[in-house]
Amino acid sequence: MAEPGVETRTRSAVITARATATFDPVGRSVAAARAFVRDTLQGWGHPELVDDAVVLTSELVTNAVVHAGTAADVLCLRSEDSIRIEVADRYPEREIPVQSGRGIASPDRENGRGLLLCAALADRWGVDYSPTRKHVWFHLDLPQRPVGTRSAGPVLPDALLPVTDSRVRVAVVQIDQGGSITSWNEDAEELFGYASEHVIGKPLGDLAAWPHTPGIGTGLAEALRHSRWEGSYGLRRADGRVIPVYASHLRVRDASGEPSTVCLLVREDERAVLQTPQRPAADPGAESRATDPFEVFIGSPAPDDLDGLLQRTVERARDMLDGDSAFLLLATDDETELEVRATTGLPAARQRFARVPVETGASRYGSARMPAVHEDLAAVPGAVPLLEGTGMRSVVTVPLKVEGRLTGSLGVAAEASNRYSNEEALRLQFAADRIALAVESARLGELERLRRGSLSFLVEASDLLAGTLDRDQTLALMAQMTVPTLATWCAVYTIADPTSDPYLSYVLHEDEDRIDGLKALLLSIAPPDPVPAPGARLWTAPGDAAHRAALTASARELEHLGSPLSSGIDTALATAGAVAGETVVLPLVARNRVIGMLTLGRPAEDHFRQEILELAEDLSRRAALALDNARLYSERNAISQSLQRSLLPPELPKIPGVEVDVIYRAAGEGNEVGGDFYDVFPIRDDVYGFAIGDVCGTGPEAAAVTGLARHALRLLAREGFGGPAVLERLNAAILDEGARSRFLTLLYGELRPQPDGSALLKVVCAGHPLPLRLRPDGTVTPAAEPQPLLGVMEDLELYEETFTLDPGDVLLCVTDGVTERREGTRMLGDDGLADALGTCTGLTAGAVGGRILRAVERFAHAPASDDMAILTMRLREPDPSWTWRSWSPTSSPRAVRGR
Repeated sequence: MAEPGVETRTRSAVITARATATFDPVGRSVAAARAFVRDTLQGWGHPELVDDAVVLTSELVTNAVVHAGTAADVLCLRSEDSIRIEVADRYPEREIPVQSGRGIASPDRENGRGLLLCAALADRWGVDYSPTRKHVWFHLDLPQRPVGTRSAGPVLPDALLPVTDSRVRVAVVQIDQGGSITSWNEDAEELFGYASEHVIGKPLGDLAAWPHTPGIGTGLAEALRHSRWEGSYGLRRADGRVIPVYASHLRVRDASGEPSTVCLLVREDERAVLQTPQRPAADPGAESRATDPFEVFIGSPAPDDLDGLLQRTVERARDMLDGDSAFLLLATDDETELEVRATTGLPAARQRFARVPVETGASRYGSARMPAVHEDLAAVPGAVPLLEGTGMRSVVTVPLKVEGRLTGSLGVAAEASNRYSNEEALRLQFAADRIALAVESARLGELERLRRGSLSFLVEASDLLAGTLDRDQTLALMAQMTVPTLATWCAVYTIADPTSDPYLSYVLHEDEDRIDGLKALLLSIAPPDPVPAPGARLWTAPGDAAHRAALTASARELEHLGSPLSSGIDTALATAGAVAGETVVLPLVARNRVIGMLTLGRPAEDHFRQEILELAEDLSRRAALALDNARLYSERNAISQSLQRSLLPPELPKIPGVEVDVIYRAAGEGNEVGGDFYDVFPIRDDVYGFAIGDVCGTGPEAAAVTGLARHALRLLAREGFGGPAVLERLNAAILDEGARSRFLTLLYGELRPQPDGSALLKVVCAGHPLPLRLRPDGTVTPAAEPQPLLGVMEDLELYEETFTLDPGDVLLCVTDGVTERREGTRMLGDDGLADALGTCTGLTAGAVGGRILRAVERFAHAPASDDMAILTMRLREPDPSWTWRSWSPTSSPRAVRGR
């Protein structure tokens, strides 16, 4: 069965690549399937399809392994024009969710979401059934990639030609297959300040300041793998500053077939030297028509590259009005602010994504919704906030509108006053009207790609955060997910309780050399206020503190000029540059309480775009809940471990002539109190009691019975009761607990060392695994007989068994976690334990316990599912120099726990 009207085959297209994998029906398979699809598409050179493919695969594999409960087979096929991904499960009876009427099923339903996503994101999709399995498949069409297209621009007057420096420097950098620099020319040395011998062999990524925005464009590694690529990014100079560059990459191979990438780099404002104009095919009748010079430069139709479109728009607008600078701002969704997206001729401080209000005054000239001409900005300070401090005197601004809605603002400014009039405003408005729809279309396309990328990012983030309950690891994940994807640096503050001050818990910077300086700076200033209000808020304290530190270091440098002592100016300047951009704080709120703050920062003169802040806010909500879960788990774990320690003896007594060793291993993750316990204690002179038991279940109820048993044994034994009487009274005390009672298996005994080196033992085994006796000749025999367990019957009749341990004998007592160790259908059992003990002749008590533990662990590959306690007692061989009277009882810790 397939979706009506939807193609179910890849037509007759030739399959050019194929990859397949099978995933078991366990939760972690969903993340493994996402990684498989991502790696496959990246390897095939289609990173632009990764986000959609990962989201769809995640949903379909979840349906298979979680809801259908079967293994999932994922098949990736590449043809000449599309990617096809199939997810098959082995539950063919499961039908497509029924849709009522002609409408789509509700998104709030628990089933069918994967198919709804297929309908929304895939170009084609369907479902095929066979007698043994069901296939859900989807197609994603490959985008057209015109590579190496030749084009020629029109003949332009000299006044309209792009402006460059007196000498244009073109850096030529060659990158090998591993991403390392192999060639660096003289112009590269002049532009970036590095000598060739200092950069050759280093990865280009160490110098590149790549714009990391989920879903927008490609990463640096992908850009270097394309056969041809053009675009903008930044490169760090030797002095730490980032220079915006325009790059043209060409993939080549040498005579031996080794591929490499040749990168041509110029300053961003000289991009016309390398930029390939995207123009339609020549129209034979074009010369007969009047050509709009604005359209000549922009191209018609407008390209999908929003950044390139906006940059060409401001450059053409500046040239059209013979201005000194131009700028284009796009409106936010609520039309209350404008975000700088492209500038030319303005200082670096007016960088992208800075925001200004739409309304700056009460008059019509104070609103970006209307055209405005300011003949002299000196007479109306603050009229155009973007131009403050730039030296511009006159400016004309016009709105970009689509269907009456404000979508942006375009402006041209000049350093001279009285340069513009209403005539220039009309010309600029005409140009803005021509380009507004193309800009809005490209902006919506970019926004859609960003949102899809954000969805994929949040899916991965949620999966990573849900995979750990360790607090420190959660903090590290929070920072690593934000740097460098969302910000250049990140700091996480945590708040232990409502009365505590915020504490700086984690700091990360994309440049590891900056982390120490950044951490020292943040520790030197007061942390941000823990405001529970949602959303990002600006925090200027780090930038101000870094600026003051840089000034102090500069003054110290001048005072000690020529001195060999370092003033620390390099570190101060580097830290100041790292935090001089925009810094925002997002509250971490979980269960209606602020548990910390997530601080994100950009380097000098850089700003966050609104979509990134919204994504960071969504991430902070998920991270806050994960961090609080980790805190609760840690607290519960600490309480459980403390309670478990209180149920075990702090130390074991030293018994003359007897070696005593205990190994205790709690099963699970340590957040549950186990039911196994042991004890060795003096009863009276020359008599010692020992016990090992197992309470049914775990948790607080089992802990209550464990505590009752251990303390009751000591009290009753020291009151002079024998073994049967002690256990019978303990049985009555357990039954008195009523519904809170738990049955208990217990081995209790009394040991009295003898002058001849032997020991007299009296034992009662109430439902517990029998103790084993190992003789020096290797013989292993049970040392007691089974009797009824405690906590079940009221009238309990128990009896005591007496025997003598000779020098060299070993008595081994264990809980059922040892004897019931399983591997499939096999169980270690009493016979397996006896065989393991038989190999321990001649060993000390500690060595016997260690060998038994290793035998138990090696019996099965899976971790132990039950607690284990191993109590070993061995009588030493008699020492001729030792006398009974020379011994004085002392205590020494001998317990070995959790080895």
